[in-house]
Amino acid sequence: MSESAARPVPPALPVTFRPNRTRAVLLGVGSAMFVTIGSIAFLLENLSPGERVSFLVTAALMTSVLVLLSRPKVVADEAGVTVVNLTSTRRLEWAQILRVNLRPGDPWVFLDLSDGTSLPALGIQPGVAKQQAIGDARALRALAEARGTGPHHH
Repeated sequence: MSESAARPVPPALPVTFRPNRTRAVLLGVGSAMFVTIGSIAFLLENLSPGERVSFLVTAALMTSVLVLLSRPKVVADEAGVTVVNLTSTRRLEWAQILRVNLRPGDPWVFLDLSDGTSLPALGIQPGVAKQQAIGDARALRALAEARGTGPHHH
């Protein structure tokens, strides 16, 4: 087997990795929940306007949590990688990424960085779509190896 056949070809840039199936489920459930709670707020006749508003605020808060959970993604471009997690966004140069790890049982990908830390990348998670996550992790690993200073850099 030749050297090029052994390693996956890096995808064209820019590329965005995100758990689309998980995201669709979260946003779908969030929308359905908001509509259901909103409908209940208006169907219950003996609620005061304040109580109706509190129903809607509760629905909005619950939905916003699901929207927050659907936020993670990993965006790779020529200059580096942007990791968007639940509440943080971090921009990395390719040279900062030493290794892309997705071990069996990991909830998501971890990036080993040149400063000795490890950064979780929640945009690639094997929860619902395991094969997609494995493929995404391999693609990101191939990009990091091709562009970074990782162990396979020539």
